Amino acid sequence: MTTVLEKSLPFAPYAAMSDEQAQERILAARSRLGEEAVILCHHYQRADVYRHADLTGDSLKLARLAAQTSSRYIVFCGVHFMAEVADILSQPEQVAILPDLAAGCSMADMADLAKVTRAWRELGEVLDGDPAEVYTPVTYINSAADLKAFCGRHGGIVCTSTNAPHIMEWALARRPKLLFFPDQHLGRWTGHQRGIPLEDMLVWDPDLPYGGLSPEQIRRATILLWKGHCSVHQMFTKAQIERWRARHPQGYVISHPECAFEVCLASDYVGSTEFIQSTVRAAPAGTEWLVGTEFNLVSRLAEEMAPQGKTVQFMGGVVCMCSTMQRIDPQHLAWTLDNLVQGRVVNRIAVPGEVAQWAKVALERMLSAT
Repeated sequence: MTTVLEKSLPFAPYAAMSDEQAQERILAARSRLGEEAVILCHHYQRADVYRHADLTGDSLKLARLAAQTSSRYIVFCGVHFMAEVADILSQPEQVAILPDLAAGCSMADMADLAKVTRAWRELGEVLDGDPAEVYTPVTYINSAADLKAFCGRHGGIVCTSTNAPHIMEWALARRPKLLFFPDQHLGRWTGHQRGIPLEDMLVWDPDLPYGGLSPEQIRRATILLWKGHCSVHQMFTKAQIERWRARHPQGYVISHPECAFEVCLASDYVGSTEFIQSTVRAAPAGTEWLVGTEFNLVSRLAEEMAPQGKTVQFMGGVVCMCSTMQRIDPQHLAWTLDNLVQGRVVNRIAVPGEVAQWAKVALERMLSAT
């Protein structure tokens, strides 16, 4: 990720602002900016920022929206890889901005270009040839731009939790095997849905030579799953589901595919954040739901469904939010927008040209395949 920080209003006075003062500054700046700036928010974004969103969605929806907006400034209230996607898919004259550069993604950080390149080389050694003749590299959208570019260069593709089944079909129709990174759980659940046995989906540990696998295991496996995970979704357990079902025998459990395999298997429904919301919204009044995904989304959905008599409960035993996305707060958003009013751009996300070119190839393959 490349960032550009121009001379700007100092952040210190904003850090000292109360939430109420920051909200007032946001509203005033938005009124002055008009359609020159658009605010995109992921569903996991905290409520006091989410309220200012012009456009909301999960990763796939926001990827499409980023390509369609005509505003000069795209203010992305999410994490760094989302802002990178906005920069890659937007027009050259548009500027993507991340209000706080500390808003990263621990899952995305579990796979980097050096480790993926080494894994690719090791696969070539085992196969005694070009791995691209056998493997399609597939990266979850929760990854850095240079990994998307790696997939673009090697005939690979990007997926989201929404379209992962379609993307896996696309990939396996072209080559017999996949290298799937960085989230092992999404890859495993998607492969399971397709009927691939668990023993044919092996975990590749990037910190061990040849992923910790023997040449025989590598040759046998249909999918190599990168040893990565989401720090939020790994908190959910099958035991939590069992305890809830004992108290709510008529209730339903719905989980995100980033959850562990046993959690997905014990759920009634599994799908993306958009799928979770649409399923609960379409359910009959009075139904009870246990939801395995990020707390802000569940809390917002519970409040929305309460007038319909639906009970929506967070799966985790403790409050579990996407901590890095929480770093984008009203103070950072106010600072970002006030700088735009003054004609200054702070925290611009600018993906280098060649990386952006190849990453766009992988992203466009995804968008055309779905």
